[in-house]
Amino acid sequence: MIFITGPLYSGKRTFAQKLLGCTPEELERRAVWDVQDLARDCLDLEALADECSRREIVIAVETGGGVVPASPEERAAREAAGRLSCLLAERAETVVRVFCGLPAVLKGSLP
Repeated sequence: MIFITGPLYSGKRTFAQKLLGCTPEELERRAVWDVQDLARDCLDLEALADECSRREIVIAVETGGGVVPASPEERAAREAAGRLSCLLAERAETVVRVFCGLPAVLKGSLP
């Protein structure tokens, strides 16, 4: 599994499509994205990470940068998203951060 992360609107899906050489429709079958949203109310992040890592590509928007939310619920959601990202990075063969459309390999190598 390749885990791709980066800021919102940084080109993560476009990079994934180029990497796989596929259309947006095919990417829907081969990848899962916005996994940080799945973490929000998840009671078992390990199981969620296992489920997500069955896909070829897993994409998460980086959360946690910037202003700390005042709401305890939002802080908990950010923490869950960060913990899920750590679990996914641990399971991934390759981890890539995309920023301004530019990929930076953090772990492993690109195919």
